[in-house]
Amino acid sequence: MSDLFVKICGLRTGQDVATAVEAGADAVGFVFASGARTVDGPTARQLAQQVPAHVLTVGVFRGQSLDEVRRLTDESGIRAVQLHGDEGVEYYEALRAEGRTLIRATAATGVPVLNGELGEDLLLLDAPDPGSGKPWEWSSPAFSAPTGRWLLAGGLHPGNVRRAAEVTGAWGVDVSSGVESERGVKSPELIRAFVAEARRLL
Repeated sequence: MSDLFVKICGLRTGQDVATAVEAGADAVGFVFASGARTVDGPTARQLAQQVPAHVLTVGVFRGQSLDEVRRLTDESGIRAVQLHGDEGVEYYEALRAEGRTLIRATAATGVPVLNGELGEDLLLLDAPDPGSGKPWEWSSPAFSAPTGRWLLAGGLHPGNVRRAAEVTGAWGVDVSSGVESERGVKSPELIRAFVAEARRLL
């Protein structure tokens, strides 16, 4: 069985959370950025309270102010912050000083990315259009994998997660649209299948 770190993102219901946890996910994500999977602080708190301590709860933000990130993380009680914007070092330092686990999400552009450059705990390489389900060229010979702990995202689903992780050497994987029956609606069957396939890595 693989020890690949698995994050299921964009959860909106109690069933979503229960399925991800029971399937063996290591982290669950709640989206505070605007979009089809957005939840508010009180909803995220209710969902996060269902998550056992060994599973990391993550709030996903894009281009939001530091005050808004603080308010929503405090309101929801989530333990990690995933940032998809152009936040600088000072922004990361402010959140780190408050004891928050930080995930920096950036688009895979073909240019090597330095893990930990802004003080993040984890780096996430995503497609240019996050949450769209569109894959990027992670299998390209030109792809240069970051060093250290990093998550692969963008266009992953039960049918390709195993190969994607094997080819890239990613420490973990992150999925949202790849486990949905329609945009914003999670499929319990696809969540279970995704985690099972990720765990089958040799």
